[in-house]
Amino acid sequence: MKLLEVLQRATGFLEAHGSSSPRLDAELLLSHALGVRRLDLYLQFERPLAEAELAPYRDLVARRGQGAPVAYLTGRKEFMGLEFEVTPDVLVPNPDTETLVQRAVEWGRANPDRRRFADIGTGSGCIAVAVAHYLPAATVDATDISPAALAVAARNVAKHDLEQRVRLIEGDLMEPLESVYDAILANLPYVEKAAALPAEVTAQPAVALYGGPAVVNRLLEQAPPRLAAGGIVLAEIDSAVAGRLRLEGFKGSRLLKDLGGRDRVLEAWM
Repeated sequence: MKLLEVLQRATGFLEAHGSSSPRLDAELLLSHALGVRRLDLYLQFERPLAEAELAPYRDLVARRGQGAPVAYLTGRKEFMGLEFEVTPDVLVPNPDTETLVQRAVEWGRANPDRRRFADIGTGSGCIAVAVAHYLPAATVDATDISPAALAVAARNVAKHDLEQRVRLIEGDLMEPLESVYDAILANLPYVEKAAALPAEVTAQPAVALYGGPAVVNRLLEQAPPRLAAGGIVLAEIDSAVAGRLRLEGFKGSRLLKDLGGRDRVLEAWM
C-alpha cells in the first residue's frame, strides 16, 4: 500500500472516531512511525510501505482512535516554537496556554528589571522553559506536587540548556517557595469534574485537570505576600470559574482571551 493511501485510510478512521484534526493526527503519527519529518511525507506519497512499517503505525492510529493524545503517542509536543518531551505524567502543552506565556514575555520585555518569575504547577515545564528562553535575563522557580512531572520537566529544562536559570522544586503550589517574585505564572487544574471533556483530555492526569476555582483561589491567597510591588499574577482559567475567583488581595485584574476568543488568562496586579 502506498503512503498516500495509508494516510487517507488513517484519516478516515480517525475522523470516524471523533478526532478534531484527523489528517494532522494521521500525518504526525506516520512521520513518527517512519522516523521522518512531517514535511517529508509530502515528498513520498507514492512510496510503498512494507508491513514492518505499517504494523506500528496501525497500532498508533488505533490508540489515537481510543482517545490517546497524539503527544503521548509520539512523546513530544511543540509549544511556543519549542519542542518538549511529553509523557502521561504531565498535561499536554496546549496552544491556548501560549496566551499566558506571550503576555509574560511581553510584560518581561517591557519591564527588563523584573527578572524573578515563578511557575506554579509546572508539569512538563513548558511555561518555565518558554519564559526563560524568550527572556534571557529571567530566572524561574517552578513547582509541582508530582515527582514524576518534575522528572519530565527536568529533562525539558536540560534539553533547552536552562539548568542555570530554571529551578525545579517539589511541593504544593507556592508552599515550598520563600522568595519574592516579580511575576507568578500558573496553569493549574481549574476544570470542574462535571465538565464534559473529549477523551484526549480525560486521558491526561486527573491531578493536572480537576480542581475548579478552589485551587486557583488557593494560589490567589498565597500570591500577594510573595509578589513584589508592581508585580503580576498570570493564571490560566476558563469562563466557568472566572466569576468565582477571590481577588481581594489585588489592586486590579483583567481577563485575557485565548486564540478562540474565550476568556483564558487572569491577570492580576499589586
